[in-house]
Amino acid sequence: MHRSCARSLSMASKLSMRLSKVLSKTLLGLSPLLAVFSVAGTALGETCWLPPVDAPVVDPFRPPACTWCAGNRGLEYGTPSGTIVRAVAAGEVTFSGTVAGERYVVVRHADGRRATYGGLESSSLRTGDAVVAGVSVGLTAGHLHFGLRDGDTYVDPAPFLGRLVGRPRLVPDDGTAARPAPPPRLRCG
Repeated sequence: MHRSCARSLSMASKLSMRLSKVLSKTLLGLSPLLAVFSVAGTALGETCWLPPVDAPVVDPFRPPACTWCAGNRGLEYGTPSGTIVRAVAAGEVTFSGTVAGERYVVVRHADGRRATYGGLESSSLRTGDAVVAGVSVGLTAGHLHFGLRDGDTYVDPAPFLGRLVGRPRLVPDDGTAARPAPPPRLRCG
């Protein structure tokens, strides 16, 4: 091979390696942002979680007028006793214990928000445990309080929760067997 071609090839190889390093550092820096992009196709930066239980909300979020005033600082779900409560997102348990006779688990997410799961009958999670989205947080004692805080501010969790929706599909009417339904999709908003 001619020397000038070899030199050009060597320079191109070095440039390619530098570009590869820059891109990998850039992508690593973007990974927290990319993690927020859900499979359901919500816009970058939006958060959409599955609700912690499959049950109706019986008392919605009602912000208190002052720090110590009455209000509902989360969502109350009407659940039968023993219903499995699932983590809405990954994080670290910052509190697991009882307050005023009621069991609570608090999980701090990567974005700094803290999710509170209250009214639990039992939980095997302890402070410092790592939690993955969908893992069992505990069992309900007849209701579930799900709260969300951003710093010390209580936030309505409802806008962050989506729901699973089955996709419409055609079913044969000629007697042939229908194909299995596709998995449901998470719909947000």
